[in-house]
Amino acid sequence: MLNVGDIMLRARELGVGVPAFNIPYLPMMQPVTKAVKDADAFSLIEVARLEWMKFESKSLAAVAEEFARWADRAHVRLHLDHVPVIDEDHERVDYMPVFREAVSLGYESLMVDGSRLSLDENIRVTAEVANFGHAHGRPVEAELGAVLGHESGPMPPYEELFASGKGFTDVEEARRFAAESGCDWLSVAIGNIHGAIAAGARDQKKVEAQLNLEQLGALSDATGRPLVLHGGSGIRQEYVLGSFKRGITKVNVGTEIRQAYEHGLRASGDVEKAQEACYARTYELLTDWFRIGGLRDQVAG
Repeated sequence: MLNVGDIMLRARELGVGVPAFNIPYLPMMQPVTKAVKDADAFSLIEVARLEWMKFESKSLAAVAEEFARWADRAHVRLHLDHVPVIDEDHERVDYMPVFREAVSLGYESLMVDGSRLSLDENIRVTAEVANFGHAHGRPVEAELGAVLGHESGPMPPYEELFASGKGFTDVEEARRFAAESGCDWLSVAIGNIHGAIAAGARDQKKVEAQLNLEQLGALSDATGRPLVLHGGSGIRQEYVLGSFKRGITKVNVGTEIRQAYEHGLRASGDVEKAQEACYARTYELLTDWFRIGGLRDQVAG
């Protein structure tokens, strides 16, 4: 069985996307993993620090236990998403104990987010985590640029943000970052935005985002490694599919399946009904939106 690092390299060569589904509520694990298997696709299952701090995934251990209960590793692997060095509340995070715990629990890849740091400090911290991850056989994802959406307070109009290129990942900085940090995958900002996490905004429909595919192609050439699209929910489909041919390999999906689960639970009061809604949306994304149904053998076989 291929390790997750080799799977990502193969997907990049094929120009195929690997969705990474966030699990903010533990009952989402069963329908999401079942949908991936039923679609005969390959995906990552992931949890971010904010999802056990601000949602209901409880802990790294609880997610790992639920993954072990339901997952078929031929179709899914477990990834540790966003562990920030400075979090969305601008608090400094003691990040290394989180990574040590994740490795002990069997998470197969790790993500450190130093995007709120200076370039030099982001490189230093990412190199620290990459050295640790590689010593334990784990590929490490990092972030460069500002993928907005998790901060408190209103954002400027999306059209203004996109036109200005504010926060977009700089090509020459990315070239240096890839060479010096040792990261295996790099999350970039090219017009994508995170889903809102503030309690009063979680139900809001995400902005229909665009992607600067020309910038993406330049970033891919400069870094020579799998690139990651955070905030994958809500981006227009032609941009998502186009991004897979220009270097995006991993695409994070949270809002789409989280809102399906939450709306189903609110409408019925029944966890099983909520799981059915989550399953249906996940399956639809895999087959109709990302168009990767039936590709498991090519990507991970």
